[in-house]
Amino acid sequence: MSTAQAYATSAANAAGATRLVTVPWPSPAAAGRQLCRELESANILYFPQTPFAIADADREVLLGQKQTSAAYHKNVAYRPAENRVTGLDKSESAEAEKLRAILRSYSENAARFLGELLPAYAGKWKLDFASYRPIEERGRSARVHARNDLPHVDAFPTRPTNGDRILRLFTNINPAQNRVWVTAPPFAAIAPYFAKCLGLPGERGDGGFARLFRNIGRGLNLPALRRSSYDQFMHQMHNAMKEDLAFQQSAARQRWEFPPNSTWIVLTDCVSHAVLEGQYALEQTFIVSRRAMGEPQLSPLAILEALAGHALTDPI
Repeated sequence: MSTAQAYATSAANAAGATRLVTVPWPSPAAAGRQLCRELESANILYFPQTPFAIADADREVLLGQKQTSAAYHKNVAYRPAENRVTGLDKSESAEAEKLRAILRSYSENAARFLGELLPAYAGKWKLDFASYRPIEERGRSARVHARNDLPHVDAFPTRPTNGDRILRLFTNINPAQNRVWVTAPPFAAIAPYFAKCLGLPGERGDGGFARLFRNIGRGLNLPALRRSSYDQFMHQMHNAMKEDLAFQQSAARQRWEFPPNSTWIVLTDCVSHAVLEGQYALEQTFIVSRRAMGEPQLSPLAILEALAGHALTDPI
C-alpha cells in the first residue's frame, strides 16, 4: 500500500481511531462546517493534489537546500509576524532571503486556501510559523523530546495557547518519496491515562494577582510567565508520551503514506502523530481560537477540565 487512501478503509473501521477524509477541491461552500467537525473529531483532511500553486522555481530552490547548505537545521522556520526566517547560520544570508520569500508565499497561499476551505475558522486564528523540513526523517538523530518518530500530541513550550487549538497544514514536495506517518489513539482516548500518570493541576487559588502576572508575561512575550495550567499539562503530556515506553510499544497504530504533492490538515493537539519517513516537507501552523470550535466539548481543554473538575485556563 503506497498512498494515504490505501489505509483509509481499514482505519475507518477502528473504533475511536483517527480517520482519513479525502476532500475534493474546490469543495462546496456548505462543506466547511462538516470539515471542521471532522478535524475536531481527530480526523485528517487529505488532498491528493496540493490545492494551491507552488512555483516550480521555488520547488527547485527548496529541493536543493540540503545539498547547498552545510549548516541546515531540523527545519527552517518562517515567522509571518516578523517576516523573517530562522534555522540558518548568519553566513547564509543570501539563502535565507530566498527561503524567506518562498516560505512567505507558501504561508500566504496556505492561509488564503484555508480561509476558503474552513470559513468558520477564518479570521479567528493567529498565523503561526511556517516551516520547511529538508532532512530525511528515517534514522534522524535527536534527543527524545525532539524526536518526530514517537507518537505525540503537539504543545509548543515557547508559544502557549491558553486552550486555543493547534491546526497544521502539511505539504509533501518530495518529487518521488511518500511522507510516512503513524497515528496512535487520539487525545480523548489517552487523556485519562496521562492525567492519572502526571496528575492534573489542582484548582487555581491564585486570584487576580497571578492572572495579572500572566497577562504581563503575555504582553512581554515571556512564555514561562504566561503558561496556563492547561499549557503546562499539555507540554508535560507531550514529553511523557515520548518517554513512556509502554505507551510507545503497545498503543495501537495506523500507518498513513502521503504521496508527492499531496497536502493534509490536522489538529495536532488532539491527533497523536509521528513521522517515520520522508524528506522535503512544508508546513503552516495556525493557532485557532477555541471560540471558533463547532464541537468545543471535543477539545483537549474541555476533556481535561472535565477530568479535573475545574478551569485550567484564564478567561478570554
